[in-house]
Amino acid sequence: MDRLFDMALVRPPSNTYENCVSSNPHKSEIDLQLAREQHRTYVSVLREHGIKVLESSALEKYPDSVFMQDPAILGVKRSIIGRFGEPTRRGEEDAILEDLHQTGQVSAIHRIESPGTLEGGDVIITDMQRLFVGESSRSNASGIHQLSVFLPNVTIVKVKTNLFHLLCGCSYLSKGTMIITPELVSPDHFPGFKFVKFDKKDAYASDALYVGNRAVLIPSGFPNASKKLVDGGYKPIEIDLSEFYKGDGGVTCLCSPIYKLL
Repeated sequence: MDRLFDMALVRPPSNTYENCVSSNPHKSEIDLQLAREQHRTYVSVLREHGIKVLESSALEKYPDSVFMQDPAILGVKRSIIGRFGEPTRRGEEDAILEDLHQTGQVSAIHRIESPGTLEGGDVIITDMQRLFVGESSRSNASGIHQLSVFLPNVTIVKVKTNLFHLLCGCSYLSKGTMIITPELVSPDHFPGFKFVKFDKKDAYASDALYVGNRAVLIPSGFPNASKKLVDGGYKPIEIDLSEFYKGDGGVTCLCSPIYKLL
């Protein structure tokens, strides 16, 4: 299988999800019941593609905790527990560490310490022995440096970005190919890579999840993005994430993969 992970952790939306940190003007319209249905569909799609999904309990104290990608970067051999740049989310890191112990998926554990911040939405794992990290409002230079110390055998490339997270403008597919929105992230940051380029109006779909065998999970409602993936030889799998869009979340946000290369 050419994907980077075969297992992932997920967490369903809590009863407090409507109180998540979001700049989306439609945040007040979040439908919690629909969000739960969409999350169940998301989990089902992962399983349909042979991914072992480890389901954690909802965290009522943390409205954003459904966005499971952000607290940590998990690997088969080592995991890095992050430190949120968003203060209201601090504490979710401890919860995912407890989840790892409960599932038995515990590898060597490292933690990002103050003043460092590092959120998973800024980290792009590739199979090219390169890992890209957005220096953003959520992840800072200290956090990125600490990550490089924890992963001495991987080339860490820092990408300065004005985006909420680096994955808001690009994501990795397979075999040296990335989805990218050039108006938001310059392809020059990724020398040697090939690209499926999306228009700025389709930027939300550039946060995509490659699940193997050329299949790519993307949000529904972006026909031009789907066509570009098909033209590139990929199989887009469209999934409705309207209620997570309202919470400033995307396809990759909803799971924490356990990467085979880490």
